[in-house]
Amino acid sequence: MAKDRSDILYEFIKDKDYRPMRARELAAFFCVPKNERGQLHDILDDLERQGKISMDSKGRYLPIAEKKHIGTFMGTARGFGFVGLEGRDEDIYIPEKYIGSALDGDTVRVQIFKSKRNNKSKAEGKIVEVVERANETVVGVFEKNQNFGFVIPDRDKLMTDFYIPKSKTMGARNGEKVVLRVTDFGDGNKHPEGEIVEVLGKPGKPGVDILSVVRSYGIPEDFPDEVVRQTHEVPDSIDEKGMAGRTDYRSYMTVTIDGEDAKDLDDAITLVKTEDGFELGVHIADVTYYVKEGSQIDKEALKRGTSVYLADRVIPMLPEKLSNGICSLNAGVDRFTLSCLMKFDKDGKMLSSKIEECIINVDHRMSYSVVGDIIGAENQENVPPEYKKQYGGFVQMFFDMQQLARMLKKRRIKQGSIEFDSTESKVILDDRGKTIDIIPYPKNEANDIIEEFMLAANQAVAEESFWREIPFVYRVHAEPDLEKIKELSNIAAKFSYKLRIADDKIYSKTLQKFLESLEGSEHRGFLDRLALRSMKGAEYSVNCDGHFGLAMKYYCHFTSPIRRYPDLQIHRILKENIGTSMADKRFKHYEKILENVASESSRLERRAEEAEREVIKLKKAEYMLGRIGETFEGKISGITSWGIYVELENTVEGMIRLSDLRDDVYSCIENEYRVVGKYSGKEYNLGQSVTIRVADVNLALRTIDFTIEE
Repeated sequence: MAKDRSDILYEFIKDKDYRPMRARELAAFFCVPKNERGQLHDILDDLERQGKISMDSKGRYLPIAEKKHIGTFMGTARGFGFVGLEGRDEDIYIPEKYIGSALDGDTVRVQIFKSKRNNKSKAEGKIVEVVERANETVVGVFEKNQNFGFVIPDRDKLMTDFYIPKSKTMGARNGEKVVLRVTDFGDGNKHPEGEIVEVLGKPGKPGVDILSVVRSYGIPEDFPDEVVRQTHEVPDSIDEKGMAGRTDYRSYMTVTIDGEDAKDLDDAITLVKTEDGFELGVHIADVTYYVKEGSQIDKEALKRGTSVYLADRVIPMLPEKLSNGICSLNAGVDRFTLSCLMKFDKDGKMLSSKIEECIINVDHRMSYSVVGDIIGAENQENVPPEYKKQYGGFVQMFFDMQQLARMLKKRRIKQGSIEFDSTESKVILDDRGKTIDIIPYPKNEANDIIEEFMLAANQAVAEESFWREIPFVYRVHAEPDLEKIKELSNIAAKFSYKLRIADDKIYSKTLQKFLESLEGSEHRGFLDRLALRSMKGAEYSVNCDGHFGLAMKYYCHFTSPIRRYPDLQIHRILKENIGTSMADKRFKHYEKILENVASESSRLERRAEEAEREVIKLKKAEYMLGRIGETFEGKISGITSWGIYVELENTVEGMIRLSDLRDDVYSCIENEYRVVGKYSGKEYNLGQSVTIRVADVNLALRTIDFTIEE
């Protein structure tokens, strides 16, 4: 086959009806003699070098699309990866040989050389350029060699270790946790290189584990000097100047209700029960009075995006003097607020709302547990005398809160808001930072009261802002991925549960009814998780696209400006629109900046959530490490071809490998989510109660291995 026929070969491969072929198939198709097949390979190699075609993981040749897409690379511990593209539900599969020097989290340019043709095939691609690096620093364990060292990263998704020249080890000792700065990202064939910039200490040393997570995710801890300087200028108490034009709510019965250990108190509540219904005030800390737009404090807050809550520490968005001091709605002191004042009828229907700048003074700093105890008494007569004596007339207000919150929740559920049956964990640490217990996070009806009041305020603020047609930052939640919902429907059907999908569309009310039908079922936890995984993540947007999970057309985050930047940002916007219209210049200013505020806030929120989850996994593994050999009761929460997942009452989840089941040869019937013994016929099914023994724990991988205890 002559080389001048390369154009013909390329046009053939590029044809829309082309079926991907290997070299030998192409040779047979074109009737290429055996003595000319070397020329065919030369032509294919030349076309590949030109970037016109590429070979997939099965050795088949495919055309490379001329358009190069930009997205985020997601590595895996197994060597391959994916690129997520905006506006495209299906991620692009990247074989290991086409990853190049890209690392997990990098922004990359990818060429797609295989388009998805049916539900069983994925789009494949090749990374041709790293547009932006996400891993300037890496955390891992230092391994020392005679003439050099290398670092094995904590994040296995980085898929490579890092070479460290002997002169760049900073005196790190073998096995210590370190932070390295990447000096050379390599080229896919050569390992990346770096220099150690911080030695964290030996794994297991108090604080080192969580500090490693903090450094790994690049979460800033210390505030820059200029931010510290500006913070010193912030007053310790409110000033007379700031009181001008504010509505005075200091004579109203006012409380905050938070967790016992909370220090940054964003929100306070006033409630008056009237003959016609309720007047609810949700009073939110007026952080913008102290954090001016464009100040160094404001820039740092945008850079952080959110406070990060880890097991043994809080990394705040704002300096402590603000977050725990002048901005926090502490009891017994005057504070400035931006308040959403709402009126409801006797059935909990919102009649009106308005936003005002106010001044308040909190009477009592309440906890969820105490308020839960009070309203759990069901009526005032049964409330413990010590609470009646301490809180007096506030006891009745708590029952009024309970009444209104119940009505709000009932209305919300009626319109289709989804309630997932998920259990959060609370990690209990000793004074050295070691895990001594893990318990389901305690919740009671007091939590529901605050949640319903905050939801009502967020919805009211978003709706008013939408109809005023001002630039704004909304909290949006897109519809679930239809393919995942169909998969969920098929799995549910195997257990005799129905999830109806009409006209290729899923409605929040339909999903809500489905989850309600699982109440009390042994399959509830598993199917609830699958439903949750089918959902897309909520994010911030300048477009009011609605919130699927809450079944709300208008929604935003207004209630936590101490710990979330979007709330702080929209407070500024709202204050510029109280009693007037926003100046045209400011309108254009917000139109210009809000897209970046929304996207950065979404990204930083995901970073914080990932770090928080990683710490919980780490602390759970640490807790179980001290319990190797002990037995626990649990329920089967997942079944795969490689093992059975079991969740314990304390929310710890571990895996029983099928190869460790010694009493029979077991195989997994994946589409039925059960494991069956070949000879005995013994089965393990989802939701089944089992007794397990803790067999092994890998702190580095955060994995826990169980064995069945007969």
